[in-house]
Amino acid sequence: IFNYNTIPVDKWDENHVRCWLQSTGIKEEYTRKLQEEEVTGPVLMELNEPFLKKIGMKKGQIHILLLKRDELRQLKENTKQEKHSSSKTPDRIDTQRDSVRPKNVCPQKSLSKDSCGPLHETSGENTASTSGKKQGRNKSQPQTTDEVLDLSKCRPFRSEDPDFKYVKGRVLSPETGVNGLIIPCHEYKSFAIAAELNKQQLQSKFACEVIRFASACMNIRTNGTIHFGIMDSVEDSGYKHGQIIGIKVKDREYYVDALDYIEKCFSETVREIARKCIHPPVFIEVISKDSQEQRFVVEVDIEPTSSVVKNKIFDVYLPKYNESSQKVTLTKDRALYQRLGAKSEPVKPDDLVAFIQGLQDRDAQREKAELLSAEVHTEVSQNLGRKLSILLNDGKNYMDDSLRYILVTNRCTEDDLNSINFLMHLNIFCVFDFDEHSVSGLYGKYKEHHATRSYFLQDFSSESKTGNPPAQKHLCLFDQTSWIFCNGRSDYLGDDEKPCDENTWIRTKKKYLKKAITRICDEILPKRSFIVLILLLSPVKKPIVDTFQEFYTEMNGMDYIICIAESREIHGKWANLAQASCSIETIEQRSIVGMKLSHVDATIQKMLPSTAHPRHLPVSTRALCTLPSLEEEKMFSLEILCVDQCDDIKLDLLSEKEIQEIEQNFYQGRKITWKNFWLADKGHCGEIIEREACKDASKLLDDILQGTGLNYSVAKLKIFHHPGSGGSTIARQVLWKRRKDLRCAVIKSSYSPATVCEHALAFRDYEEKEINHCLPVLLLIEDYDEDYLEEIRNDLMDAVATRKINSPRPYFILMSCRRSNDPERLCKASPLDTVAVTHKLTDSEKTLFKTKLEKLKQKDVRPEFILTFVLMCEEFNETYVRDFVGHILQDIDHSSRDTLLMHYVALLNFYVPNSYVSLSHCEAFLGLGAYTETKSRAYDFKSNLSEQARMIFIELRESTTYISSVRIIHCLVAKEILYQLSRNQPQSQIAMSLLQERMLFENRFGREEFIKFIRDLFIRRDKRSRGDNTDSLFSPFIEHVCKAEDCEKAIAVLKAAYELLGKDAFFAQQLARLHYNNEKFEDAKYWVGVAKLRLPNDSYILDTEGQVYRKWFSFTIEIALKAMKCFRAAQQAAKAETDNMNNAGYFGEVEVGCRLLKFLSTLDVFRTSPEGEYSELVKYLITDYIPKDIEKTWGKLHSRLKGLHQNLYNALEWISEDLSYFQTDKNHEKEDDDGKAEKEEQVYNPRKWLKRQSEVYAKFFISASLIGDNSGPKSQLMKGMTIYKRGGGSVTNILSFLTDKKENRSAEKLEEILSFYPENALRDRLEDTDLINYILSHIVLACLSPGSAKLLPMQTLRELSTRFFKGKRTFPASAHFLLTLLYWPDEALDKEPNPVKDEILSSALQTLKRLYDIKMKDVPPRKKRIYTHFFLGKGYGLSKIVQKNKIDKLISGSLDEKRMKWLHGTVWNNARIRDILRRVSGWTKDRNLFIRGHMKEFPVLPLHRDSVPNGNENVTFYLGFSFNGLVAFNIEVENNLNIPTGTRGHSV
Repeated sequence: IFNYNTIPVDKWDENHVRCWLQSTGIKEEYTRKLQEEEVTGPVLMELNEPFLKKIGMKKGQIHILLLKRDELRQLKENTKQEKHSSSKTPDRIDTQRDSVRPKNVCPQKSLSKDSCGPLHETSGENTASTSGKKQGRNKSQPQTTDEVLDLSKCRPFRSEDPDFKYVKGRVLSPETGVNGLIIPCHEYKSFAIAAELNKQQLQSKFACEVIRFASACMNIRTNGTIHFGIMDSVEDSGYKHGQIIGIKVKDREYYVDALDYIEKCFSETVREIARKCIHPPVFIEVISKDSQEQRFVVEVDIEPTSSVVKNKIFDVYLPKYNESSQKVTLTKDRALYQRLGAKSEPVKPDDLVAFIQGLQDRDAQREKAELLSAEVHTEVSQNLGRKLSILLNDGKNYMDDSLRYILVTNRCTEDDLNSINFLMHLNIFCVFDFDEHSVSGLYGKYKEHHATRSYFLQDFSSESKTGNPPAQKHLCLFDQTSWIFCNGRSDYLGDDEKPCDENTWIRTKKKYLKKAITRICDEILPKRSFIVLILLLSPVKKPIVDTFQEFYTEMNGMDYIICIAESREIHGKWANLAQASCSIETIEQRSIVGMKLSHVDATIQKMLPSTAHPRHLPVSTRALCTLPSLEEEKMFSLEILCVDQCDDIKLDLLSEKEIQEIEQNFYQGRKITWKNFWLADKGHCGEIIEREACKDASKLLDDILQGTGLNYSVAKLKIFHHPGSGGSTIARQVLWKRRKDLRCAVIKSSYSPATVCEHALAFRDYEEKEINHCLPVLLLIEDYDEDYLEEIRNDLMDAVATRKINSPRPYFILMSCRRSNDPERLCKASPLDTVAVTHKLTDSEKTLFKTKLEKLKQKDVRPEFILTFVLMCEEFNETYVRDFVGHILQDIDHSSRDTLLMHYVALLNFYVPNSYVSLSHCEAFLGLGAYTETKSRAYDFKSNLSEQARMIFIELRESTTYISSVRIIHCLVAKEILYQLSRNQPQSQIAMSLLQERMLFENRFGREEFIKFIRDLFIRRDKRSRGDNTDSLFSPFIEHVCKAEDCEKAIAVLKAAYELLGKDAFFAQQLARLHYNNEKFEDAKYWVGVAKLRLPNDSYILDTEGQVYRKWFSFTIEIALKAMKCFRAAQQAAKAETDNMNNAGYFGEVEVGCRLLKFLSTLDVFRTSPEGEYSELVKYLITDYIPKDIEKTWGKLHSRLKGLHQNLYNALEWISEDLSYFQTDKNHEKEDDDGKAEKEEQVYNPRKWLKRQSEVYAKFFISASLIGDNSGPKSQLMKGMTIYKRGGGSVTNILSFLTDKKENRSAEKLEEILSFYPENALRDRLEDTDLINYILSHIVLACLSPGSAKLLPMQTLRELSTRFFKGKRTFPASAHFLLTLLYWPDEALDKEPNPVKDEILSSALQTLKRLYDIKMKDVPPRKKRIYTHFFLGKGYGLSKIVQKNKIDKLISGSLDEKRMKWLHGTVWNNARIRDILRRVSGWTKDRNLFIRGHMKEFPVLPLHRDSVPNGNENVTFYLGFSFNGLVAFNIEVENNLNIPTGTRGHSV
């Protein structure tokens, strides 16, 4: 124990610090922790927040510790100057200096006595004789320090308002003397110990103090109030003079009855007068946020009115409790008291005559004072209208549509419902409603105008725990108002959410309120983006006050909280309860009180930025229909563009400066808004340049609407653009121009495709009488995922199909706009529906841009504030960008925080598309975060930036949530900034510094999005399919570090990211890949083990493990076998995964297996035969033979190597079957492999890869010496391998012959392959797989060489295939595919209808469909497009089967052009194609397509679902055969209705 004054802080050791920490109220666990960290006095003076967070302290504890430390620091500097502000006498001890004394350290007790002290000194402290001024502190009393405590107002004189409260710990103004007689003087008594005494002791002490004070006031003729429960003596350590502590009141009657001493203490002549002047005690509750203990301040008012006290003096006895006799006695003599300064002192005998002579003067003064106070003072009314405007609009004179409001309210009366129309026009985010009957009140009225989502407190507070992805988790909250019933709903049928009383609510629901408010403030809405509006419409209860206090805490003050109450009484009660958190003065500053609610309503409606005009949509009759807000909000996944968009804006509220700022924001780089177009149309700002690409897009849209080309129910129009080239502007220009003749909307891509589809259909149908004649809907989707767009399109097509809508125009046009580094390449791939927007300007565009720039300069717009537009004018010329950035960075301070922020934002913006850093993160990083009630908020983000940062940063606001974020004005500028700054600091070091910025990673608001961008920086690879220039092995950032710096730096920064981001398995996977690509195999093995430990069943991680060993394998058999085992594990894991089709494990096993075979063939023990065969190796691999040289040395390897043949065969067969299903010209699957040059063939031409690997595999299993008996198993195996080597042996390899440019060579090879099979296949039973390959070889040979002598007739092939439908075994899909080809009706073979053949077809088609569904799992069909191998031609027998490649050869153009012709159906315009294919007849029913086989009908899959006509129609089409069954191409409604029914499956 020590005195802080005697030992300077600089000399404190750990124990001194610990003692001081205990006095501050810091939790004991942190006190111990700081002692363990050896925090001494000097260390204490330098403590900062990052250090305290690092040792595990929570924010609240950190805040109070640093606050107390700063006070200690100030105290250290100003000890000599500090004086107690309310010391009454010189001999009082100045305890200001001891304000940081620990709780267990008390100053010396003073032995001074007052007039109510004991008659005899006693040693006991807990006695009636102990002065109220010397009460000791009880344990519950708080330890205070030198902090400036909030001043509190006294209860108004003579007021008995039951709602008035005191706040524990606050301070009243110092005790006062006489001040004009009417203004009461004040005297304080702590009374803490006396309040605990027995009744007799308590009453004598209370009466003594009141009567002494009353006598003094009455003799001086001044009003006065004596307060019990207020600190009066500075001797009470740790408290301040006037501090409110309150006392426990056992029984109020004790205090009331104590005034009966008036009769004993006053003379008989003035007793009645004294009774009139001394008013009964008033009990004011003392409230505290930290304690539920009930305490009171007891106050007695003294009012000596002139008419009562005139010419009277009041001398009194004082009651005293005698400890020895345990009785109350009166003082021996009466004393006459007076107020001297702030004390009540007896009049000295020498002054008695003069005092009595002055009585008349005092009476006259009292009369005069009473007369003056009686005059009516007219109160000057406040300008509440202006105050309301400023408070509600964050200082602006008009409503800012970016501000959101949170409404906190209670019961709304029926009369008030007519005066709350302004709420219907506010941008309300959520409502905390304490009215359980609100369904028939405010909630009911609001629902008439807006769509809402209703919650109970518990539901809303826990909704963030749902498994939605970050972007979706809170999104629905922004599109519909959340209505939170805080105390149940009276109409709710459930039992668990009934209304309850205050105490039950505090016990059961308050915790959910806290969670809900914390969730809003920490996770959903950024600071300064919302205002809490507390609307008090009925008497308040504690829960609504708790709501205010929680918001006050979370928002660090009242700057964004306002209260509106018409009733002063209601507001007064609320403010008195709320003052536990905030001073009454601050509450009044932020409140609108006494203004009629109807006036509030009218005032706010006048401030609205737009009028309450209804919005309109076009309808098919060329008229308009109204779109109320309620209906619009139901379609919340669409941002709807109306005919009269923005017409409701009040132009008179927009100044010229604000209009210029709107225009300037666009040219600086922000996304264009509808307001930009509207202002340009109205001539209030310059025209928006229309680029050539906009005209191209409009023309393509016209072509689609006119039905040019194939008529789709859902058409696509694609815009690919260079970043910053204006693609988004062009897309929105198209929408803006067509808003009057089409229904236009922007898709909010954070919602599910199913939701978007539902809303798009409702949007199309809204207010339309005939759904067949609705206007087309133009939907814009930006920066989308390809799967997402395709899913929306498929859902819309399915919905249109089920509705049987028939229209000559598309029902929906999906206009997709996406950034790409190579838009021209994507346009060339699909020129009929794609527009490319580049940085390159045409000559006419250059003129337009130059003219526009001049006009902007004439408006005094400085070029540095429209940089994006200036750069666009220069076509983002590299030299210009380099010079521009060099100029900006010329004198930059590299050590400043905003330069660091520039580093980090540039790093993210360049490497991660569409990345940003939330404004909240930036403010936290720059130290602009919290502000308190006493700390001004007079800053904004930009004003705290350097001039250079202001020029290159742009603040963006998300269109739906209005969340602000920051990015560099353009990604090319970010690239150049990064390049120029990295001359001083390499990019790996910038990234490493970024990872160490705990402030950025711990900032809770927008954290999920920030972490996603950081993840993408390290592990997102480039893919051409996404519009990137290349397919990269690693993220572009990691590849740059490897190339520009070194691999070790890349590994180090990736490790740091792994540690920081929760030891993510995919980061460990990337580390493994990075290590093995740099031949650090042991480290790669370690990291893939780490990844596997976290995700043991992920097929991609298991494949990476296989890749580690595949790379490692060089002349080590054990490692090769280990790699193959890993690949097989990946295969099994992939089978269990339902959302992807990862075939890499099979490819990996084949590749390593073939390399292993090559390696084994080079060993001396397996020498090659003179004929060049690998007889010894073959013998070892497929028999029990083991060469003696390796029998022991290879040990356990033998069994694994002897399984090599079967394992490789299984993998090759799986790949073959997989490739036979799908189009394989380009593999868009997830890149789990390494994608290097040697893998190009596998990725881009897998059929060729399979053929080559099959030949390698077969080569090592052929040996003439093992061919003995032709019918023996080894002989059959050798023949099978020989077939494999020749290019047969698997379905895909055989089908590959169809794509060989030299058909004669392929035919010869097939004939050679067929020669290896038995001459009489019907007699010599083949294995199932061999039979499939044998039949397929005939079909392929017939396509290549119809006149070949090796061909068997169709009937024989049918007979061979009978086992596929008669056998009870399971056959692969290829067997059933062959049945559909062989048994499709043939005019030569099937002259009579045969139901058996229909059964064969039916069984085959059903099995194909079932196997296809199993194969596809839950993968979107776009990912794996089914491949049609053959078409039905005009011949007979095998000649009627036409290969797809034959059709391809008849189509002119490049591969991309051929694809487009297939996609748009223009291939069928080719007469030569029509000549070789047979057009068949079928019919539609409920948008499903059917065809007749021999006798039975079969479903046919249309290639394009929307090509199936509405209703029930006869149609014709071309028939294709795929592994998913029958496919229909070029479906047309049949003109000739007289075709006999029996010929529908045949030619037309």
